[in-house]
Amino acid sequence: VACAIELNTQLFDPSTIERMLGHYQTLLEGIVAEPAQRIGELPLLPPAEREQLLVEWNATSQDYPRDACLHELFEAQVDLAPDAVAVEFEGAQLTYGELDRRANQLAHHLRSLGVGSDVRVGVCAERSLELVVALYGVLKAGGAYVPLDPSYPSERLAFMVEDAAVPVLLTQAHLVDTMPAHGARVVRLDADWAQVARASAARLGRTAGPSDLAYVIFTSGSTGRPKGAMNEHRAVVNRLHWMQTAYRLDATDAVLQKTPFSFDVSVWELFWPLLVGARMVVARPEGHRDPSYLVEVIRAQQITTLHFVPSMLAAFLEGEGVESCTSLRRVVTSGEALAPAHVDRCFARLPAAELFNLYGPTEAAIDVTHWTCRPGANVVPIGRPIANIEIYLLDPSRQPVPVGVAGELYIGGVGVGRGYLNRAELTAEKFVASPFGAGRLYRTGDLARWLADGTIEYLGRIDHQVKIRGFRIELGEIEAVLAAHATVREVVVVAREDSPGDKRLVAYVVA
Repeated sequence: VACAIELNTQLFDPSTIERMLGHYQTLLEGIVAEPAQRIGELPLLPPAEREQLLVEWNATSQDYPRDACLHELFEAQVDLAPDAVAVEFEGAQLTYGELDRRANQLAHHLRSLGVGSDVRVGVCAERSLELVVALYGVLKAGGAYVPLDPSYPSERLAFMVEDAAVPVLLTQAHLVDTMPAHGARVVRLDADWAQVARASAARLGRTAGPSDLAYVIFTSGSTGRPKGAMNEHRAVVNRLHWMQTAYRLDATDAVLQKTPFSFDVSVWELFWPLLVGARMVVARPEGHRDPSYLVEVIRAQQITTLHFVPSMLAAFLEGEGVESCTSLRRVVTSGEALAPAHVDRCFARLPAAELFNLYGPTEAAIDVTHWTCRPGANVVPIGRPIANIEIYLLDPSRQPVPVGVAGELYIGGVGVGRGYLNRAELTAEKFVASPFGAGRLYRTGDLARWLADGTIEYLGRIDHQVKIRGFRIELGEIEAVLAAHATVREVVVVAREDSPGDKRLVAYVVA
């Protein structure tokens, strides 16, 4: 039997066709070897390509502080430079030593209230110095923080407080009356600080280990209920250690903390700079929505590093005065697809800054792939896996798909989270045993494909989840709320983009 392929070389690269011939030969050999096998379970990849996809492109093993917790790495930096400025907010600041002492006092107070290893502590606060103290204090006490964004609807906050079963709630005096009814012990980070300050400012002994929870962040849920993604210290430490190895912050850097702390990007903004001696500048509440304010604070504080979701980056780049932000060295994007036009515009208006495109879900410690952007590209990939992370693109039978073929993106390695809080069935569905060795894989629901050079191109979703301005939204969650109304018979929610770059949610209702 002879087989030949004719191809249009203007449409196909010869190496692609050679690879397809290899897949076809492997398929025929599989049919002969196992004639009774289901078609979808027959092998497609020759051994060499399978080795490349599963092993070579996942050869990401690197050393990292595997026995350390986030707050312990911060304490090591405090000891190196206790008088350096750690955090600034609206004219006020804390040195590394001052932040350490305040967080220690809060940690001792939390311990007296029963907080310890894996105990979840609710934090409902606006961006402020108190918020930073709260998060470090919770971790030092051994607990895991649960962000409760004060801008969320009261029904959503009520569900999150009840689902997380937080015994203690850290908040600010002006927010106490906005919180829904709950049974947690309230500590006001401002009005009650005199009482907290009576606690010891000395560090506690070891209160948590690498496998203990660091935080629980709630994301949109398809049934109308948010779901809490649980992440451990080990995963976040690996993620931040990779980021420092790749991007190298130092004492001359200033990082703008502007992402709401209910989004996991805030984790690297809040912790990375203070693990390595840099300065964190906290944006004022709602400041992340105002491009003119951002230009002002970048210039005034000489910000070198900040994050945007791509749609906000596009809005920022069209603002006045962007060219004056000459201190910027690193612009990081994630949260939604980055268009080549945004890349070119960024290099045109911020020629001195590097642009990095990262990808990752809340369930796997912030980001799992990275790409250094270049101007003039036709495609902006999400790149390659970061340290100690494996990426698999699989078909519905969980077999690896060939280069260039779309498959669901699965994540393995150190970054995979513990699962969903109080959602054993959903955890079992999304966090599955790896068919390629020990450990678990997280099913992202994202569609992607390998490019010939080993980078990954993001293609979209396999379900009804959407991303709008960085918000991860399950359309079913909105449909469930609308369908509960007595006058609504049927409803469907979609994301429409009638104008390029202006994606909006639209609901269609049958009365």
